[in-house]
Amino acid sequence: MAYEPFNTLTSSAVPLPIENVDTDQIIPARFLKATERTGFGDNLFRDWRYNNDNTPKTDFVLNNPIYQGKILVGGKNFGSGSSREHAAWAVYDYGFRCVVSSFFADIFKNNCLNIGVLPVQVTPEFLVEIFAAVESDPQATFTVDLPAQKISIDSTGSACSFDINGYKKNNMLNGFDDIDFLISQSQQIDAFAAQSPL
Repeated sequence: MAYEPFNTLTSSAVPLPIENVDTDQIIPARFLKATERTGFGDNLFRDWRYNNDNTPKTDFVLNNPIYQGKILVGGKNFGSGSSREHAAWAVYDYGFRCVVSSFFADIFKNNCLNIGVLPVQVTPEFLVEIFAAVESDPQATFTVDLPAQKISIDSTGSACSFDINGYKKNNMLNGFDDIDFLISQSQQIDAFAAQSPL
């Protein structure tokens, strides 16, 4: 498996109510030298998290200990800009398994799905509900049900459905990347090859 399978996640959330968060803000270009997926979480939102002397910016949400959890909630148009895979790697390596927004850039969305981060696109109205729930109670929990394709605010029961490609959904449920999926189909591939003319 490329990552831990995703089925149902219940967690508190980290709110980032900023629109048009681009991939250079998620992981600045100067940190893209590594080719392995590890270590990028240290520099997630680096320029928003730290001052020039590497001291934490106390007013940034990731430096506020009252906000914890495996769900990151962003504003509209999350992950825009360049197509760097490292942005999704940084989100996953930091510890997030789900990002919620009312709109995602397509390339960022697909990069997340390839490595085990579930991008959940909700209506603008439901996004407002989520931010309000977190503001009211930073420990408020949310349940992301991938099989049912639904996210719920646990304290109110309010819920919103989300779409996901069937192939990507199957991979997320099994912890597969594209290579893992092909390996899982090896018997069928061999059987097809055996029946095919040379």
